[in-house]
Amino acid sequence: MAWENELGDQLFHEHQQHLAPTGLIQYYNLVVDHAQGAEVFDVAGKRYIDLLGSAAAMNAGHSNPHVMQAMRKQIDQLVSYDAGYFPNPTTIKLVERLAAIAPGNAPKKVSLGTSGSDANDGIIKFARAATGRTYIVSFDGSYHGTTMGAISAGGCDPNMVRKIGPLVPNIVHVPYPDMYRCLPNETEHEIAMRYFDSFMLPFTTYLPAEEVACVLIEPIQGDAGMIKPPAEFVELVYQFCHANGILFAVDEINQGLGRAGKMWSSEYYDIEADLISVGKSLASGMPLSAIIGKADLMDQLGTSAHVFTTAGNPVCCAAALATLDVIQHEHLPEKSAADGEYAKQQFLRLQAKYNFIGDVRMYGLNGGIEIVKDRLTKERDRDGAAKIIFRAFQKGLILVKLAGNVLRFQPPLVITRVQLDEVFTILDSVFADFENGVIELPHELKKYELVKRAIKKIPVMGFFCHN
Repeated sequence: MAWENELGDQLFHEHQQHLAPTGLIQYYNLVVDHAQGAEVFDVAGKRYIDLLGSAAAMNAGHSNPHVMQAMRKQIDQLVSYDAGYFPNPTTIKLVERLAAIAPGNAPKKVSLGTSGSDANDGIIKFARAATGRTYIVSFDGSYHGTTMGAISAGGCDPNMVRKIGPLVPNIVHVPYPDMYRCLPNETEHEIAMRYFDSFMLPFTTYLPAEEVACVLIEPIQGDAGMIKPPAEFVELVYQFCHANGILFAVDEINQGLGRAGKMWSSEYYDIEADLISVGKSLASGMPLSAIIGKADLMDQLGTSAHVFTTAGNPVCCAAALATLDVIQHEHLPEKSAADGEYAKQQFLRLQAKYNFIGDVRMYGLNGGIEIVKDRLTKERDRDGAAKIIFRAFQKGLILVKLAGNVLRFQPPLVITRVQLDEVFTILDSVFADFENGVIELPHELKKYELVKRAIKKIPVMGFFCHN
């Protein structure tokens, strides 16, 4: 029996037959035909409100007219030429603009790539080159991409690293503060200090500070469940880095460009990053990334150390310039902040109604909603989250989960209040269905969830992944 429509099921299964399994996360059988703004339509014409935003790559909305027009104009002029040899006016303009809008007062330079993953690989390169040091400190729960350096710096899923080692050496992981899963009656200050003590432990036991090139951090962790640490913790780490000649690098790929209610998520803290990785919504999902760094640091890599044939592709750069226009002229960071607060209040209303909603984390239109078996123990309900996102799909929402049990709420920032109201009406009915025990996963998804859970219980490097 087809889940939603026979055509979509058929195409989805044909795709699976020819695609390597690593290239597809199966939440449900959705085959996208076209999209506009915050709405997506499948191959049978069914409409969905997109709460994933193409993995936060559509801050300016699907098929944004200004972005599409800019791309068409560029296609008529120049589709591609390797900007590593000979740049073009569009690419030159984008580099200048990114350097100008980066946070902080220090002069900046830019290196372009094709994905957020290669941007984080580049951060490792630039940090090592600029400091003459080799160690990189990253955080448990982090997601930085899937190229070899980025996957080595990440720490959110053992499936990402299983069978591919050895990984890039000299990368050390430390705990990332979680304000929800904290000790009883712990204050924010106490959480910050406890995690800063954990951050310092390697430096006091086996890791010489003078051999560390940089600390790489997501100002808000995305794939771990939209987790924002105490500002005091981030600022203590930042101060320690600068006191010891360690560069402070931030990953803004998921959370930047207005997503978190500010142009840059690092603006939640009193810091100025030395290196910044940007991607996803930079070019409205077109393959483009950037490293923005302080000029003196960016001068430390020589020719060809971080350059790609299609990096700075003029069509992608035209899309990026137009995307930045939309973000700035339509005030999307401010809209995200206001709509995010509106969405937060709607989720809190639902939390008061349904006991399985354990935590509501919203920073702009950027949310993680914990589905738990028990609010007191905060035990994760992975099966419950799987059923909720499946029923939401059936009722016309694109919604996925993070960390096994956290609903991922990242709609395009152009979503309207009318659409948001429709979303919460649907979610209320979905949650009611879940509470009443009437949601049944298709056998295919049941099997998929069981396989994922079994794999995640396999010991990896002496510890277990609990996501």
